Order: sequence, then structure tokens, then C-alpha cells
Amino acid sequence: MTAMSKVRLVLEDGSVFEGKSFGYRRSVAGEVVFYTGMTGYPESLTDPSYVGQILVPTFPMIGNYGVPAAGMHDGLSRHYESPRIMASGLVVADYAGLYSHWNASFSLAEWLQESGVPGITGIDTRSLTKILRTKGSMLGKIEFPGEAVDFYDPNLENLVARVSTPETVVYGQGSRRVVLVDCGVKTNIIRCLLQRDATVVRVPWDYDFTGEEYDGVLLSNGPGDPALCGPAVVNIRKALALGRPVMGICLGNQLLARAAGADTYKLKFGHRGHNQPVLLNGTNRCFITSQNHGYAVDDHTLPDDWKPLFTNVNDGTNEGIRHREKPFFSVQFHPEAASGPVDTEFLFDDFMGSMVPNR
Repeated sequence: MTAMSKVRLVLEDGSVFEGKSFGYRRSVAGEVVFYTGMTGYPESLTDPSYVGQILVPTFPMIGNYGVPAAGMHDGLSRHYESPRIMASGLVVADYAGLYSHWNASFSLAEWLQESGVPGITGIDTRSLTKILRTKGSMLGKIEFPGEAVDFYDPNLENLVARVSTPETVVYGQGSRRVVLVDCGVKTNIIRCLLQRDATVVRVPWDYDFTGEEYDGVLLSNGPGDPALCGPAVVNIRKALALGRPVMGICLGNQLLARAAGADTYKLKFGHRGHNQPVLLNGTNRCFITSQNHGYAVDDHTLPDDWKPLFTNVNDGTNEGIRHREKPFFSVQFHPEAASGPVDTEFLFDDFMGSMVPNR
């Protein structure tokens, strides 16, 4: 294994963590966030919701099963959630340079180096996570000796515009036509729709799709502050007036809520990982979910014709909303998982089943 150079992680509160580089040698800045999944670093690193962020897995050993080749099928990556690594950097406790997995094509270090993304190992991620839980997600930077960078706050930028498709793309030839508003969509969302006999029309985040022929609308996940996505909210509000089924995921939950008239706010340190418990309101049914978001819906501001659908068991925050009469609903978690539990994938069935046949 190539000798590792020294590198450090600097937080905006002055905390400094010394480590060694195993990725690309480049100083970067962003928002430092942690996630609690034990596996799934290829999926997490390619999730567009992590754009502008420095990712800290809480599981200590990362890299032991390598990285699969991208591979394409029907215009989609077989194993990644987008065509490239979206996170700005990766911070781990113990990088496993030797990997073993039947599907691995190269090491995590090789992937980071090829992608131009820095990685640090040898960091006390337990101590780092305690700081982030106590003080909240904060700005940070990965700095190499002699390569200083300024702090950068990605939440001040419309990140959705950076990761959304620049043009309309159509997938599949199913019996239901679903407009997918791409705010930074994960590939597995598209896969889940295709598996349910959908034609998926992927459109830019700010595209006015309401004049198109479609059976339902899916509002995708994505990065950053939903308050910066005004054009999308305007189009969603127009779609609600048409009455056709609407489903939102993650950022899509927040955008649907804002279109309905509710408010959103930034969480202290967000929900990121594969083990977030959510309760279906009005029942004792609890689901374990995959999540990646730093903002949430203030369900106390929902209009009377809307109601909370799911609630986070850990902190009581909103995990979804539903219209009381019309076929509109959204969830804050990821029912498509990738990676993570598939407990709530049935929500795609509910969405597809709500569409009127032969529109």
C-alpha cells in the first residue's frame, strides 16, 4: 500500500483532528456530517444529497468490501446512486486497504483517488461525532500541509440546481407515466418505479411539467435548503391543483409541505443512516428506515387539510405528510433504501396503485 501523507480535519469551532490521507491529495471544505450506517459507503458517497458535505461514517472500519464497478443497465448505474462521488470528502476511523467481496473491482482508496475526492483515516470518529451531536453539524475543511482553504457553507447555495438533470430523460415503457422531478434523485428510486411498470420521465428541478401528459408525480430527494427551491414549489402547487397522485421522498417531503403552505427548518445534526425508526401515525407500526437529510417539516404549520403521516421515534420530528382526501403524500425517509432496510418499499406500490388506469 502506498505511504500515506499527513492531513487534518479542521472544524469551524477550532477543533483539529490529525490523520493520514488515503484518497486524492486535495484540500476541500464543506459541511461535516455523520451517518450511522454500518455498510453502504458506495451508495452513500454517490448520493446527490451529500453534495457539498464531508462525510463521517460512525462505523469504524470502512473499505473492507471494496467498490463495485459502475456498470450500466437501461441508462442507469447498476451499483451507484449517481454517476460519480457526490460527497466532498470522507473521514473514517480505520480504512481497510485489503478488501474482499465477490463484486468488488477496486479499493475505496483507488476510487477516491480516481474521483478526485480526499479521504482521511486514523481519526477518532467517536469524539468527532460527539462534537457534532452536541454542537450540531458544522463547517469543516480537509487540509493538506501548504494547501489552506477557506470554510464553505453549502447550505447558502442552491445545491439542487447543481445535481439535477439538465434535460428531460425518459426511462422504460410502462403502463403508467410518472414525472420524476429530479432534485438530486437516487438511481434506486428510478429502479423501483421501473420495476412497477412505470414510464419514468425525469425532468429538471425547475421544469414546469404540469402541461405534460402524466399519471403521477414523484418529487425526489436532494441536497440543501428547500427554501431555495422556489420554482419547484410553484410547479408543485400547480400540480396539486390538477389532483393527480403526488409522492415525495426526503427533500420531496419538504417541497410538498412548502407547496401545501407549511414551513421547514434546519435540524441540529440531521438524520443520516440506515437505522432511523419511524412510527406510522395512528398505529403502533414502527419501521426502520434509511435517511439522509438536514432539514425537516414543521408539521405544526400544516394546513387543516393535511396531516402528519410518520413521526421519528428518536426525536419526534416529522417523517411524512398526507392530504386528508386527495392522493398526495410524502415521506422524509428513503423507501428505496440503497443501501438500507427495505421495510417501506411498499409505499411505491401505494403510489402506483393510486393512479387512475388508462388516463
